[in-house]
Amino acid sequence: MKSRLVTFTVVVMLAFGVAAYAHHSFAGTYVEDKTVTIEGRVAEFNIRNPHSFISIEVTGKDGKVTRWGCEWGGVTQLSEGGVTRFTLKIGDKIVIDGAPSRDTAEAKILVRKVTGKDGATIWAGRVQ
Repeated sequence: MKSRLVTFTVVVMLAFGVAAYAHHSFAGTYVEDKTVTIEGRVAEFNIRNPHSFISIEVTGKDGKVTRWGCEWGGVTQLSEGGVTRFTLKIGDKIVIDGAPSRDTAEAKILVRKVTGKDGATIWAGRVQ
């Protein structure tokens, strides 16, 4: 009985160790000490683990529309902040503040704050 408990404990520790090792640092993908602001309309919203994503269509000064990918927190982190799968709808106008991609050719951002069209904060926090 004791050897089964020890075996089970070791297996659980290894499983959690692999999960912790698999989580990546955002510093390799985003410039975390800089903030950019984008404004556009929600094209897609996927709330899921380990990270949720928003795609928004941003119209540039030249009139060209660019779809930005916005990486957000997981389900638990967002739900604790009041965000559900019903919070954002396709076509909603939002403003996102966040860390830009290290690759300047990518239209991608790590979300730090989301504001609605009425100026109300939808979510403000740090993705972990």
